[in-house]
Amino acid sequence: MTTTNKNLEQWVSDVARLTKPDKIHWCTGDEAEKKSIIDLMVKAGTFIPLNPETHPGCYLHRSDPSDVARTEHLTFVCTKDQETAGPNNNWMAPNEGHKKIDALFDGCMKGRTLYVIPYCMGPIDSPLSRCGVEITDSAYVVANMRIMTRMGTPALKRIERENTFVKGLHSTGDLSPDRRFVMHFPEELTIKSIGSGYGGNALLGKKCHALRLGSFQARNEGWLAEHMLIVGIENPKGERHYVAAAFPSACGKTNLAMLIPPQAYREKGWKVFTVGDDIAWIHPGKDGRLYAINPEAGYFGVAPGTGANTNPTALNMLHKNAIFTNVALTKDKKPWWEGLSKPAPEGLTDWQGRPWESGKGPAAHPNSRFTVSAQQCESYTPAAEDAQGVPLSAIIFGGRRKELAPLVVESVSWKHGVFLGASVASETTAAATGAVGVVRRDPMAMQPFCGYNFGDYWTHWLSMEKTSSKLPKIFHVNWFRQDKAGNYMWPGFGDNMRVLEWILKRCEGKGEATRTPIGYLPTVDAIDVSGLNMTPQAMRELLSIEVPAWKLELDGLNEYFAKYGSRLPKDLSEEKKRILNELNS
Repeated sequence: MTTTNKNLEQWVSDVARLTKPDKIHWCTGDEAEKKSIIDLMVKAGTFIPLNPETHPGCYLHRSDPSDVARTEHLTFVCTKDQETAGPNNNWMAPNEGHKKIDALFDGCMKGRTLYVIPYCMGPIDSPLSRCGVEITDSAYVVANMRIMTRMGTPALKRIERENTFVKGLHSTGDLSPDRRFVMHFPEELTIKSIGSGYGGNALLGKKCHALRLGSFQARNEGWLAEHMLIVGIENPKGERHYVAAAFPSACGKTNLAMLIPPQAYREKGWKVFTVGDDIAWIHPGKDGRLYAINPEAGYFGVAPGTGANTNPTALNMLHKNAIFTNVALTKDKKPWWEGLSKPAPEGLTDWQGRPWESGKGPAAHPNSRFTVSAQQCESYTPAAEDAQGVPLSAIIFGGRRKELAPLVVESVSWKHGVFLGASVASETTAAATGAVGVVRRDPMAMQPFCGYNFGDYWTHWLSMEKTSSKLPKIFHVNWFRQDKAGNYMWPGFGDNMRVLEWILKRCEGKGEATRTPIGYLPTVDAIDVSGLNMTPQAMRELLSIEVPAWKLELDGLNEYFAKYGSRLPKDLSEEKKRILNELNS
C-alpha cells in the first residue's frame, strides 16, 4: 500500500532517505495488522501478555527507566520569531531546529521498520476533525495510535481528498536523554521527536498535534483547541447539557469526566455521559453556540490512584484490550499499581521487571499509564462520534486552592470568564515539590501545551465573543478548600454533581446567586447538600471572599501577566482593575 497523494509520497521518500530503514510499512489499521504488530512485540519481549482469563487482549510494556514522562525542558516551539512562541515556550529558530534534530535522525532507523501512520483527530467524517501522518520506528507507537486516533485507511482516504495533513516524524533513536528532543514547527504544521518512546513524546497525535499545533491551527482558523474534558449531564426531565472543563494535574479532571452522581441523584434520574477526558476542539456553530468534539478515540490515563473508590468507571474499562505501560505485575500476570488494592499483593514484579519489596520505592511508576478505547467506558456516549460536535452550555476552570477560591463562582461576562481562566492556579503539595502552598500558575490548564504566545492566546479567546452570539457561561470551581484544621470542607468526587446542578441552573437562567467583585456566588442554600453533613456556616465559609487575600492574589497576577508585556490583552488588565476597584469599595 502507498498513496495517491504526491506530497505524502514525497515526504515518506525523503524521510526514508534520511533515516535509512530496512523496510517501510503503511498502516491500514485493520485487525490482521493489529495482530501482526502485537505478535511482533510479544516475540521481541517488548509486550508481555497479561492473564487471558482476567485481562484478555491486554499487554504490559516497560519503557526505558530514563524515558517515563514528557520532557518539557527538551520540548521546543520553532517559529520564525521568538515573540510568536512567547515566554510560555522554549524557542528555537526553525532552521536551527531542523538542522539539530535531522542530524540525529540521520540513519537512525537502520535495521528497523519505518511505519507510516495516517490518522484522523476527531470523528472521521467531521468537518471539525483534522488529519495527520506520523512516521515512526516504534511498533508500540503504532499499537497505541490505533487506540488513541482513527488510524489507517479511512484517514488516508480523507488526506488524499483534502491534501492537507500534519507531518509528524518520530524515532526512539538510542533513547539517550542527551539526544532527546520534541520540536514543533507550527508554521509548517510539522512535528519532529527523537530519543523517547514515552506517550506524550511519541504519540504525536496527542499533545503535540491536538494541542500545540492544534492551538496554532485553531487561532488561524477561528476555533479553540483546549486541554479540556467534555461531559454530558442529563437531568430527570431528559434534558442534556454538555460542559467542557479544564483542570491542572491533580485537580480531579478524570473523575469529573467519568463522574458518578450520588445515589439520591441517580434515583431521581440524573445521568452522566463521557465525551472526552483530556482534549476538546471547540468551534462556533451556525446557530451561534459553541460545539465541541473530542479529537481522541481513546484514553491514555495515569494508572496510580485509579481504584474502585476513586474512579470505578475508569477501572471497569481496563479488563480487556488495554495496553499498560510501566505498571507492576502480579504473580498471576495481572496489572497492579498503587491505589488499586491494599495491601499490595505478594510476589509483585515492579515496573522495571525486578522483584518488588515494600519500602523500596513504588511498584508501579508514578506516571505509569493505560491506553484503552473510549468506547469501553461505561459512560461513553455515541455523541462522541457526532460530526457536528456537542453544544456547550458551560465552560469550567478549576484549580487547587486551600483558602482563596470559593467552591464555585460564575463569571459576570465572557471577558471576566477569560480572566478567570487566565488566572487559574494551584498550590503545590509537599509530596510534589518539598514546599507547601507555592502557587503555580497554569492558565486554562494549557501552560505546557499552548503552541504560541499566551498573550495572543488570550486575545484569541476574547475574540470568540465576536464570532458567537450564544456563548457558554464560564465558571471557576475549587473542590479543595480547607478549614483551619486542614480538613477538606467539600466531599468532592460524585458530590461535585451538586455544584454542576447549580451551574446548569445558572445556564438556564435559574439558580440563586449573589453578585460579588469576583463574580456570581451561589446563595448559602442554592446548592443541594441534603444527605451531607454540611452546616449553613460551612457553606458560608466555602462561598466566602476574603478581601485582603484577593488583593494579594491580584498583586501576584501582576507579576505573572507582566511576562507577556505588550502582548497581554488590555481587556485582562481592565478586568483585574475592575475587580480591585470593587474589592476596595
